[in-house]
Amino acid sequence: MRIIAGEYRGRNIKSPSDYKTRPTSDRLRESVFNILNPQITNNTFFLDLCAGTGAVGIEALSRKAGFATFVDKSRRACGLIEENLDLLQIPETQTEVICSSAEKFVARESEKAWDIIFYDPPYQINYGIVLFNIGEKSSNLLKTDGVLIVQHHFKNILPDAVVNIRRWRTLKQGESQLSFYETR
Repeated sequence: MRIIAGEYRGRNIKSPSDYKTRPTSDRLRESVFNILNPQITNNTFFLDLCAGTGAVGIEALSRKAGFATFVDKSRRACGLIEENLDLLQIPETQTEVICSSAEKFVARESEKAWDIIFYDPPYQINYGIVLFNIGEKSSNLLKTDGVLIVQHHFKNILPDAVVNIRRWRTLKQGESQLSFYETR
């Protein structure tokens, strides 16, 4: 796996040794960041939820996001994210890695809100709990002008609106689909 653009462009990161993690493809990451690029600044807080290798959050940092939070329930995945951050020599002041399930993470009270949340869970799980918590706590998790991107299997139909968030765009590539949500 490689970083597509920005400060770490062309640099390779480690992939998982097993097949339990489904990394977001280079092509799909490039599509996401072509859409998000105008919104990423030095003040952008990025949340990579179900981070796996950390490739999406690292791509955000490479494109000048100010801070990235990586959340994954697997200790092995969190270790891999830490290795990838160290490999690229990304300053620890720009990152945090949290070992937690997405459901528990979004259900807790948060002291910070993110500008961009990327949620890429295993395709077979129920997305509803996390979407509901982000929608319900949108002011605590997702900033007013923030964007939530959900990666899912194209056959998994997600709702157009959940509490205080609404979908404004979808993008399909292969069997993957991205749903873009904003606060309403």
